[in-house]
Amino acid sequence: MKTFLIALAFLFCSTTANSQVLISLIFGDALNTGNIEFGLDGGFNWTTINGIDNADYLMGWNLGFYFDIKLSDPWMLNTGVVVKGNMGAEEIPVYKLNNADLDNLFSGGSVTRKLNYFSVPIMIKYKFENNIYVKAGVQLGLMYNGYDTFIKSVNDEDDLEYEVNIKKQYHPLDAGLAIGAGYRLLSGDGMNIGVQYYYGLIDVRIDDSSPSELNQALYLNVGIPIGK
Repeated sequence: MKTFLIALAFLFCSTTANSQVLISLIFGDALNTGNIEFGLDGGFNWTTINGIDNADYLMGWNLGFYFDIKLSDPWMLNTGVVVKGNMGAEEIPVYKLNNADLDNLFSGGSVTRKLNYFSVPIMIKYKFENNIYVKAGVQLGLMYNGYDTFIKSVNDEDDLEYEVNIKKQYHPLDAGLAIGAGYRLLSGDGMNIGVQYYYGLIDVRIDDSSPSELNQALYLNVGIPIGK
């Protein structure tokens, strides 16, 4: 029952997240109060999956929104939703597809794995007088899609690609620890420029016979307050 309630909460967030971003742009003034700051957050991320041999970091981008809720100066609760973003890795060794033609075609190639999540950080944030801030807490994730792309270079310009849906091979929920730091521009009233690291604590792969697979991600983001 507990897992069901968590999944239901994530489902509500994920299905409304896209509309919330649009609504927030229109009603940014109403979302920003003396104790709550709302803004859009996005940038680049580099992810990998710890437990997969020879996997390399996968570069991507993310977009979402954030809330900074004042607790008592200079402490805040930092949360929000990453609406668009993924975990994953690239340069994964190819595996058997149970199809002799495909196995032969992609022999010597590589696999790029993308696991798409709606992510919710829940972090305690501390801002210094020089407008540098640090934060730490947890991050929860709900996976809504996952696929492997088999890639084989044919020449300098063209690649062969074959996509496999792997969503059912992975647990829908992820959770781990997150830490971050950044700087607030314009004497503390402008954009946030920050870096954040996430380390998953849950084996996301359903097949427990294989080594544990843990998501890892490094984010380089810009947060833009709306309506402030």
